[in-house]
Amino acid sequence: MSGKRQIIVTGITGFVGQNLQPYLAGYFDIQGISRKEKPDSFTYEMFFKENRSYDAIIHLAGKAHDLQGTFNDKDYYDVNYELTKQLYDQFLQSKAEKFIYISSVKAVADTVEGVLTETVLPNPVTAYGKSKLMAENYILAHMPADKQVFILRPCMIHGPGNKGNLNLLHGLVTKGIPYPLGAFKNVRSFLSVENLCFVINELLVQKNIPSGVYQVADDLSLSTNKVIELIGDSLGTKSRIWNVPCSWVTMVARLGNRLGLPLNTHRLQKLTESYVVGNAKIKLAIGKQLPVNIEEGLMKTFRSFAPSPD
Repeated sequence: MSGKRQIIVTGITGFVGQNLQPYLAGYFDIQGISRKEKPDSFTYEMFFKENRSYDAIIHLAGKAHDLQGTFNDKDYYDVNYELTKQLYDQFLQSKAEKFIYISSVKAVADTVEGVLTETVLPNPVTAYGKSKLMAENYILAHMPADKQVFILRPCMIHGPGNKGNLNLLHGLVTKGIPYPLGAFKNVRSFLSVENLCFVINELLVQKNIPSGVYQVADDLSLSTNKVIELIGDSLGTKSRIWNVPCSWVTMVARLGNRLGLPLNTHRLQKLTESYVVGNAKIKLAIGKQLPVNIEEGLMKTFRSFAPSPD
């Protein structure tokens, strides 16, 4: 034994897990749980069967948004609720001191007016959000007095190598294609994976942080137009933004639903909606500022993307 505290991490092969493991490795012994046994991890079946000794569980694993429409509600229920319940029940019976569950702001709301805070009454509309909230509610209904339990609700997480809408936007700017949605005015929150790792580490090392629900986001919010400009800066070029009338774009997006075009109503909403997430509660709890500002974090992400092929 190394003498370091033993930390169990589910979903260790995912994007957050791949960043979190090296971030914590200097301070803790990290053991991963995954669906298939690997050199640095073991399976869920092994974990539930064996009486392992550990100090904390970080539960990252979950079934994310299904953009292709191939999942059913039971898929989300089985992974996001039932698996969380099993892990949490095991934690309650163990000598472990801390449980950190990575939920989502989508457990609260799919659309936001103003700033989303922890005081907003959750009302998710998707199976993903509902399953995350079910897991949260189970944890909150079984909070132990002698352990620390944290539910983290991150907003859109990004970092070097992460794919998704940011990678799509980066491809447009790289190819010199104008961004046609400049007429849509929005502002949204992002979360650098480095800031998320920082918060998780603080929850592990500090002993007096109250158990409960905490949202996690970078300090400031940006418009999609500003994000496009930052992508251009990361490439050393000037991005092109077109202010095509919103009504025209909406018509094209509806057509995209039927024809399978890159722009459809779902993607249009993700690119143009406002979604601002407050982080005051978590910053007050840990008593420290987040280490990475929003523009610095996004620039790191953009510079990690390989140029899109022509």
